[in-house]
Amino acid sequence: ILVEEKRWISEERFLHALNYCMVLPGPEAQQLACYVGWLLHRTWGGVVAGALFVAPGFLIVLALSLLYVTAHDSPLVTALFYGLKPAVIAIVLAALLRIAQRALTNQVMVALSGLAFLAITTLHLPFPLIVVGALLFGVIGGRYWPSVFAACTAPGSQVHAPATGIADQAAHAGRSGVRYALGQVLFWGVVWLAPVAGCWWMLGGTHVFTQLALFFSQAALVTFGGAYAVLAYIGQAAVGTHGWLAPGEMLDGLGMAETAPGPLIKVVQFVGFLAAHRQPAELDPLLAAVVGSLLVTWVTFMPSYLYIFAGAPFIERLRGHPALSAALAAVTAAVVGVILNLALWFALHVVFRVVEPFGWGVVRLDIPVWSTVDWTALVLSVTASVAMLRFKLGLLPVLAGCVVLGGSWHLFVM
Repeated sequence: ILVEEKRWISEERFLHALNYCMVLPGPEAQQLACYVGWLLHRTWGGVVAGALFVAPGFLIVLALSLLYVTAHDSPLVTALFYGLKPAVIAIVLAALLRIAQRALTNQVMVALSGLAFLAITTLHLPFPLIVVGALLFGVIGGRYWPSVFAACTAPGSQVHAPATGIADQAAHAGRSGVRYALGQVLFWGVVWLAPVAGCWWMLGGTHVFTQLALFFSQAALVTFGGAYAVLAYIGQAAVGTHGWLAPGEMLDGLGMAETAPGPLIKVVQFVGFLAAHRQPAELDPLLAAVVGSLLVTWVTFMPSYLYIFAGAPFIERLRGHPALSAALAAVTAAVVGVILNLALWFALHVVFRVVEPFGWGVVRLDIPVWSTVDWTALVLSVTASVAMLRFKLGLLPVLAGCVVLGGSWHLFVM
């Protein structure tokens, strides 16, 4: 739409912005919207584009979260989420294949993806450590084997529009320099972290608001590779480390985020909603849940402004830089392995009612109890995957079909 229909920017400029946002931590889709808004109308354009990209989905997920906690025990709502979960598996698999087709261009990239999968699945290494390792591997590989680590970017359709909203030669017209960048870091850093400091000062370090603010502020700094990769890290922490959600509830939240417009990472507001609802302290549970949802959304999306406004003027001068391209290729390959882990984790908890941990030295695995298989969920998951991958059905038909079939079976048979 931006390149071919609106002709606001050229395809070369769009792909360059996309590459920068891909190597940033946080929600790259919102960052890309902010970047394009900044290119067209500088700071206010970036602010408006970034905010409006998130706002509709936030309101829809907030409404669904309220329904979830107030009517979760009703048969209709239970049936709705039972049907959503198998569709989530198909959606994650489709995303995995799309990224893999672009990223795994040779055997080295396949091996890097496999190593990332084993590192997070069996060794449970932190996701940021995997990304740092991939970045270093890409930089070194790009220096000694540049052909192997060529940038993995979609070629797109080379559109040569007669005119665009901003010409390519206008790339350096905006303000830049170290002083300007430091000013942007200071301003947006204060805007981002002021609620975190306020929670710590007024409520203490053990309050759920403070814990949510600190964790998701940290996640905004260390989560790379897009929403599906980030969810593996956030799901591991929210379910295993902090105990804010159960595995099935994480799937419910992902189903909500898939059905609402906007970036998928808005599932984090569901995590904040449930965590605050269960630990409201002196507040009304629903009020605490709404505050938790707002707080998590703020600290997740606000850093995007810092990254774009401080870094974009410099990045505009680095088009085609070989080190950046090699690093992006390696990170994207590693992300494929991380998303494969996410798909496996979701599938185990949807298809099997009981999953038990298994440990052998440093290796830790989740082993399903085969006698607890949910055959309905398995059939729905396979059917949805075939519909998306073989017959190319879109997201909404697959979601609707799973909700109708799975929900009807749960409501009238189970």
